[in-house]
Formats: sequence, structure tokens, C-alpha cells
Amino acid sequence: MFRLKKQSQNHHEDDSAQQEAKITSLYYTFSFFKLFKFSALGGVSHEVAHEGETGKVSRANFHDIFGRPVLIMRPGMQNTNSPVDNIRHLVYLLENAVLNLPEGQEQMSWLIDFTGFSLNTSVSVKTARDIINILQNHYPERLAVAFLYNPPRIFQAFWKAVKYFLDPRTFQKVKFTYPKDKDSVEIMKTFFDVDNLPSEVGGKATLEYDHVEFSRMMAEDDVKTAKFWGFDDKPCHKTNGHLGPEVVPEPIPIATPVN
Repeated sequence: MFRLKKQSQNHHEDDSAQQEAKITSLYYTFSFFKLFKFSALGGVSHEVAHEGETGKVSRANFHDIFGRPVLIMRPGMQNTNSPVDNIRHLVYLLENAVLNLPEGQEQMSWLIDFTGFSLNTSVSVKTARDIINILQNHYPERLAVAFLYNPPRIFQAFWKAVKYFLDPRTFQKVKFTYPKDKDSVEIMKTFFDVDNLPSEVGGKATLEYDHVEFSRMMAEDDVKTAKFWGFDDKPCHKTNGHLGPEVVPEPIPIATPVN
């Protein structure tokens, strides 16, 4: 999220209202991260680790054919009923995907596998709305495409309720795909190498989520994140059995103001 995108050659043509809107958006983004205590991401992975035990959201070990990181979401694997922790876990993995963006790449792809989905595993409409707001307000244009693979009929009512929260650009990025639909198969091939795709979403690979191994990988990335923010040499203490920064630091400025 905090990687600065390259300025457009026409950025000087932005009027004052646009500039003010950008500043306001950045202010609320920093406030959002302070609210979720994500200023020091290095102390977060173990706090949300329980949310990932079933692999309901994980970063794939492959990229799409455009080199973008892929987040795999499996709502049928929902294992908790805490909306806040669900959102913190997702934001943590969004940040991790941004951290692992290849040079020159600014977006990620989502694969949402509805295997095992039911009303019991579905998040609430309010939580879905909060997630959409976070994506659109704090990660604008980070999402390249979101494939909803084989959603059941019971998802349709939920979709009718939440789709109105999507802005037009985000709405266009959502693709419903089905295993027996020829057009779905073809569009998946335009984004993914089927040899890398898990069989659950129409590919040939086997998806074996190892929570211990994935947590180890996240911990390694936490170290990189801490170094990026300069938190790696800050004193820590234990709070409720967890290690964390003694004081949640203020976000570090990442660019000088535009005159």
C-alpha cells in the first residue's frame, strides 16, 4: 500500500480539488492503519495467525501470467466469527502482497474458491461492506481482477446485497467463472497458467496449504517490512503474551509535500 506509484506525466494538471482529495485520502489511510495497529506490521502476524489456520486467505506460490501476486481466498474455510480479526487478517495479507510486488508491478489478482461455502461460513453483509470500503479507499487500483470461482446459488442473494457497495471500476474487475462454462475456462487461461492453478479452480496443480510453513514465510516477510519502516531496532515488550512495539509509532513520512 505504501509503495508510491509513479506520477503521471500529466500530474501537474491536477486541479487543487484533486490534490486536496488525495491528501484527505492519505490522511484517512494513515488513520486507518493506526486504528488497526498496523504501523508496525512486524508485530502483527502472530496476532492474526489463528485466522489463517485453515488457509481461508493465503498468498499463492505462483503469479498470474502478468507477474502479479495472487491471493487465494476460500470463504468455505471460515473458522472464526470475529469481524475485526477477519479484516485485520485480510489487510495483513494485502500488505504482504504489496510487499511482494515485482519491480514495475502495482497490482494483485484474487482467486476466490467457493468450495464448501455455506451461509454458516459467509461473512456478514456489514463485514463485506467494510472490506470493500478498505479495498477501494485504502488500496485504490491495487486489485487487477477478482475471479469468483463456482459460487453456489445461495451466494447470489449475498452478492445482490453487496454489489451496490462496489464502485464501477471495481465492479468491472469481478469475474464469475464456472468449471463447465467454456467462456469461463478461456478467460481463466488468459490470466493464469493452468499448470500452476490449483485443481479446485480449474487448474492442474494440487493446493496443499501448510499453515506452519506459510506462517514461517510470513514471519520472514515481517522482518523485511520492519526494516522498511525502520522498526527492526525498536525496543519491544510483551503484551498479553505477544511481542510488540512498546509504543505504536507514528507513520514515517514517505514523500516530501508537493509545493
